[in-house]
Amino acid sequence: MKASKKLRFIQRVAGLTQEKLAHKLGVSFPTINSWINEKSVPRKKALDRIDEFYKELTGQKIIKADILGAKKAALITKSSKHKNILASILKRSDIHDQFVLSLTYNTNRIEGSTLTEDETAAVLFDNKSLPNRTLIEQMEAKNHQAALQYLFNHLSNSNKITQTLILKLHSILMNGIRDDAGIYRNHGVRIVGSNVSTSNYLKIPSLMKDLSRNISLHKKDIIAHVSLIHSRFEQIHPFSDGNGRIGRLLIHAMLLNRNFPPAVIHENKKRLYIKYLNKSQLENEFSLLEDFICDAVLDGFSIMKD
Repeated sequence: MKASKKLRFIQRVAGLTQEKLAHKLGVSFPTINSWINEKSVPRKKALDRIDEFYKELTGQKIIKADILGAKKAALITKSSKHKNILASILKRSDIHDQFVLSLTYNTNRIEGSTLTEDETAAVLFDNKSLPNRTLIEQMEAKNHQAALQYLFNHLSNSNKITQTLILKLHSILMNGIRDDAGIYRNHGVRIVGSNVSTSNYLKIPSLMKDLSRNISLHKKDIIAHVSLIHSRFEQIHPFSDGNGRIGRLLIHAMLLNRNFPPAVIHENKKRLYIKYLNKSQLENEFSLLEDFICDAVLDGFSIMKD
């Protein structure tokens, strides 16, 4: 495939402007424009960077075990510099509010919210009502804020992540939005745009019991454990709605229990996130998802001022 076609694909899938794509590839805007319009051809080093990015977006990227291991080791080193990350989040209002804003904005945008980050902040911290946005979107933001705060408070008193906690988080998240808030689904569902099959609703209670038991295991590789649990939870798809947001709250809970910050999964990386998640579910290939979560945890550390 020509470099120009790969670049157009990258633009479309990653949602990048030519200017942002040029920045990512380390070249000027005129250069990227020239490549896309086939007025010039990238040299080998540039072609390799384009090819690497293309493979990343198509799920063909290969994560070497030593590189992934180094990332995980770096996270452990960062964690060791913090006595208690959750306590720091609860103590420092600036860090707390930045996590609440970033996690709420991004998780809801991934699910289709149209609220901007500034609008989300206005709803969360100023209790503003936005006439140009739907009431549901604004309720989703406030409910996620409440669910996150409940989770922080719960973990400060207990490190147990149980079915009861999961159902409670869902009841908060969907309060006033769905009648089945806090209740497992009693019907079949399909994940839109995915070939991943969800679990039979009759099996959900037993599957969630097993998952909750697995969550409580103390695994040496926390990133691998988080990735596995997240993949399984999303495939079980226990609720009629809100599975993605609850699944990401569980990621945060598991990380905080091991003195890592919440994972900031940015909405502009949604396509990569979904692709790597699906790859883990369909092919039992977790390295891409683990690498992705490592990067999301690093973004969490950046909020910790680390």
